[in-house]
Amino acid sequence: MKPLAELRPGTWPALHGVLTDIDDTLTTDGAITPDALAALGRLKAAGLHVIAITGRPVGWSEPFALAWPLDAIVAENGAVALVKSDRNGLHRPSGEREQLQKWYQQDAATRAAHFARMQQVLARIEATVPGARRAQDSPGRETDIAIDHSEFTHLPQTAIDQCVQVMRAAGMNATVSSIHINGWFGAHNKLEGARWIIRQLLGRELDAELDRWVYVGDSTNDQLMFQHFPHSVGVANIARFVPQLSHLPRYVTRAERGAGFAELVAHLRVLQK
Repeated sequence: MKPLAELRPGTWPALHGVLTDIDDTLTTDGAITPDALAALGRLKAAGLHVIAITGRPVGWSEPFALAWPLDAIVAENGAVALVKSDRNGLHRPSGEREQLQKWYQQDAATRAAHFARMQQVLARIEATVPGARRAQDSPGRETDIAIDHSEFTHLPQTAIDQCVQVMRAAGMNATVSSIHINGWFGAHNKLEGARWIIRQLLGRELDAELDRWVYVGDSTNDQLMFQHFPHSVGVANIARFVPQLSHLPRYVTRAERGAGFAELVAHLRVLQK
């Protein structure tokens, strides 16, 4: 990883947008800070697309999809997207609350079948892995399950590894974020979610313009994105996960979490001038 400060004007082409993780990338101690929120606004004011891609549940994501200046939030590691209903510039009647559209990668029957199977795996983990408990945001989840390892509890690495093993033994995908262990059935992941939302929302193919997008993240569940995006950035707290990463971001910020995201946006503004 190179320090972000070493990224010079002219190194990257003009950008189409920024794709970002949420927890411990946009947020700090579970909340978005004013500098990170202002940075999102600066990106949108500059005409860039901004899409968050997170392992958080769709229910948890809804208020942020409405309040933050984003094109969309892709939740549950690529399975479902939240898009503002007036994204095409339509005007809502005075006093009418803005609405969200919810888009899925799997049909309703598939989601229902997977949900029932996932609850069985979740119960098995809680019964067999010492200290393992479902994440407190689990009621908002529709297409995956999550075990808390660092948000409101702490699991040792051996227990984290055991949770991952149980999920994978059941045929699930499993990944570890900075706070949760996520598991799901299906071929989607953060990268497929990014490809899908850019195709559905913008009518474009991400793989044809990878060098026009930046991805920013902080943990092991971002490494597929770090691997594929030539312009990838880790906020400084990624240092915690470096020993576990096979693919590192190209650049790293000096600051951690939301302050690191704001640092990236300030640097991008210099590059775009």
